[in-house]
Amino acid sequence: MSRIGKRPVAVPSGVTANVEGQTVKVKGPKGALQLVLHDDVSVSMDKAGIKVEPRHETKRALSQWGTARTLVNNVVNGVTKGFEEKLEITGVGYRAAVQGKQLNLQLGFSHDVNYPIPQGITIATPKPTEIVITGIDKQQVGQVAAEIRGWRPPEPYKGKGVKYAGEYIFRKEGKKK
Repeated sequence: MSRIGKRPVAVPSGVTANVEGQTVKVKGPKGALQLVLHDDVSVSMDKAGIKVEPRHETKRALSQWGTARTLVNNVVNGVTKGFEEKLEITGVGYRAAVQGKQLNLQLGFSHDVNYPIPQGITIATPKPTEIVITGIDKQQVGQVAAEIRGWRPPEPYKGKGVKYAGEYIFRKEGKKK
């Protein structure tokens, strides 16, 4: 039994949710999102909120149960609060700046990296060494953060690179003479 899947997803005031077959459509103050769930789970709407249940007692259906409930919860949280991911840049001369619809990254390459900002994502640089990514789709926010981090992941010797805020970089000792 899934402990997460048993609980219905509460729909807060100011948010309208609509269930049509396997599709969940949610509209809130920050925007609208829709989600198509796996065929192994059934989704329904009642006064307590959006309820997700497995169709069968198979292993795959039970594993999709909690996952589907969490995805529905992320959609509801996205249209009410939104999601945010912070990245920190460490290194001499490494910096970021937003220029129109592009994020300009200087990461020690011979050229600047221009990352086009996708639709539905907002990127801000409060400091040249800090990037704040916000949006209503949790998956898209995480994907953009991972792509930006992928240009220069932090290295273990000096810690230079792009890392998530709060991420611990395991440091190694350099070679000895």
